Amino acid sequence: MPVLIAVIGAITAILFFVMRARNAADATTDLLDMANDVRLAARRFGFKRKTNIHPAESIEDPHIAIAGVASAFLELDDLPTSGQRTALMRAMQDTLSLPAQDADELSILGRWMASECGTPDAAISRLSRKLVRMGGQENFAPLLTIVNATLSAGSASLNTKQKEALDDVKRAFRIT
Repeated sequence: MPVLIAVIGAITAILFFVMRARNAADATTDLLDMANDVRLAARRFGFKRKTNIHPAESIEDPHIAIAGVASAFLELDDLPTSGQRTALMRAMQDTLSLPAQDADELSILGRWMASECGTPDAAISRLSRKLVRMGGQENFAPLLTIVNATLSAGSASLNTKQKEALDDVKRAFRIT
């Protein structure tokens, strides 16, 4: 009887470690897929990272900067929900006249761009200034439309951080 219990215990331990190894392999595959999604989205929108230059300074398409600011704005209010992410993609589709796949890839690239800036506050500040340098005042209306549409999917009121971020965007666009 003790031998049978030892065999069952050994089989259980082996199965436990096999399942843990399989889960680790799945997690690694998911991480590689996410990195691949960002790489493909960047390639699709013509983003090329230059050495010794911050990625935000390498942006040439205003849509990428708008997506980055909108993603960072969402992250100022805790963690974004899936409804808010969906609203962001729909708002980009409608406002920027993009197909669903492009809006999804732009959302991924914008989230990555915001994370490269460090904090959401830094991302909003840096990407807003870049957006002004690329297109001036004409980029403010699409940005505000996307942010408002995204906010309507979540909490209706702005928190303190979001109000300060909106003031930062207005300063970047020189709007009083």
